[in-house]
Amino acid sequence: METIAFRMVLNPGMREEYERRHAQIWPELVDALHNAGVRDYRIFFDADSHYLFAVLTRNTNHRMDELPQLDVMRKWWDYMADIMQTAPDHTPLQQPLELVFHLSSLS
Repeated sequence: METIAFRMVLNPGMREEYERRHAQIWPELVDALHNAGVRDYRIFFDADSHYLFAVLTRNTNHRMDELPQLDVMRKWWDYMADIMQTAPDHTPLQQPLELVFHLSSLS
């Protein structure tokens, strides 16, 4: 398993809508993420900067690189494009984050 993190940007005033849409995430999108090897996915919000900080855990043999070719992923990105910063094709703009500290559980 590996953990990655990245930053996205939510448009001002869109937090409640972002949360509402994610509370109703499509089951077929959840299946696609799980099938691609995603095991845990968390998104945090910084109200001062409007940054979304995503942290996900995935299998080392994940297939996340195949997600952009899936219809359900493209539809989700189209659905989210009006409330967050995206590229012209509606892919969310993402900035990878580098790990600078990790405290593992103590036994």
